[in-house]
Amino acid sequence: MDWISLATQLFPGGHTIVEQDDFLTGTAQVDGVTVSVIGSSGHAPIGVEIALLQAQAILATVRNFPQRPIVILVDTQGQRLRHRDEMLGINSYMAHLGKCIALARSRRHKIIGLVYDQALSGGFITSGLMADACYALPEATIRVMGLPAMARITKVPLERLTELAKNNPVFAPGPVNYLQMGGIEAIWDGDLALLLAQALQDANPADRRSAAGQQRGGRSQALPVAQAVLANASPA
Repeated sequence: MDWISLATQLFPGGHTIVEQDDFLTGTAQVDGVTVSVIGSSGHAPIGVEIALLQAQAILATVRNFPQRPIVILVDTQGQRLRHRDEMLGINSYMAHLGKCIALARSRRHKIIGLVYDQALSGGFITSGLMADACYALPEATIRVMGLPAMARITKVPLERLTELAKNNPVFAPGPVNYLQMGGIEAIWDGDLALLLAQALQDANPADRRSAAGQQRGGRSQALPVAQAVLANASPA
């Protein structure tokens, strides 16, 4: 789904979202409440420019509109794979974006992420996955890494990874698998405006993804390992 059609369905009360070079920003009305909207479009590769623009938009909301809800619209092919961006420190820019979203959460801004088209690797991890809760449309594509690339990196044959992906959501792309792992809260199908309003009402800054992944059978060890680490951590 293109972002213009999405915005029409999400924000029937009106919006001021604009797109420039695959960067989305603006405000919208959700159930009578003004929300800030940031995001990306066109399967955008997240380079230093978009990462910085998104971080600036988050900080501007925190500074000028305390506790205003924030909606992050995700359509990205991941971080931009260019020598220029690597030399400029794209990892630091993306980490900065993630920390800005974490700051907004700590300042009691309710934050909802929505994957409406494509979500890959670091471009997703530092945006939608940093929200209080992330949702996806049924036709969305979500993956950390494509299986061919995973085969090259891990040296595990592609045939073996393809076989594993049939039964293990960690290896397989798609919103259903990320729902099982707890990465997304739900797959939205129906009245998107109503679903968004309900999501903002239910938003909770507590991280429930590991528990959800265990309950849904997608990740059996994430929660107990995290609990064990916390239980045995030395006091600061």
